[in-house]
Amino acid sequence: MLTAIIDYESGNLHSAEKAFQRMAREVDAGEVVVTSDADVVAKADRLVLPGDGAFPACAAELRGHKGIYDALVEAVEVKGRPFLGICVGMQLMASKGLEYTETAGLDWIEGDVVKIAPKDPSLKVPHMGWNDLVITSDHPVFDGITSGDHCYFVHSYHFRVAKPDERLAHVDYAGDVTAIIGRDTMLGMQFHPEKSQDVGLRMLGNFLKWAP
Repeated sequence: MLTAIIDYESGNLHSAEKAFQRMAREVDAGEVVVTSDADVVAKADRLVLPGDGAFPACAAELRGHKGIYDALVEAVEVKGRPFLGICVGMQLMASKGLEYTETAGLDWIEGDVVKIAPKDPSLKVPHMGWNDLVITSDHPVFDGITSGDHCYFVHSYHFRVAKPDERLAHVDYAGDVTAIIGRDTMLGMQFHPEKSQDVGLRMLGNFLKWAP
């Protein structure tokens, strides 16, 4: 089994690579590689799309790497390979992002990426630090995870889903902030699982074992 973490020049992938490799060893999930090779993306059994920075820049970088983009779309949309988007990689699953300018996403999960607007004006944006998950749907990624477990967030925009059943978990930041989305073979996590200690590592292991 091969898990490909896609390198499209939109983030530091070192910590994600180490976390996935550790959990792949623990759950016997085969090899994990960071790659910018479209052929590796095409043959991978699982795909991970990270992302740091602004939505428009990440979207442009992904589409600018045409071979990787085409291989990713075919793997997920046609072949149904398990997919995990992390941070902006999760946001790119949306219909569109509204950061700076309206930008088309992959349109895998219907909805928009909008600026966080806490009802309490004393709360700062970006939403940064630890927050407790509120799990609202059953999913294999939550094996051993419960509401109240906390994860590490750093973001100013969040995913406003069109279909409530495709939001699997949220956090409270003076209002609901989407934390995990998913449908079919696709998952997205707004927080950084690789920085979320045991909870995040457990979810990465669950993703690597997931057989949708």
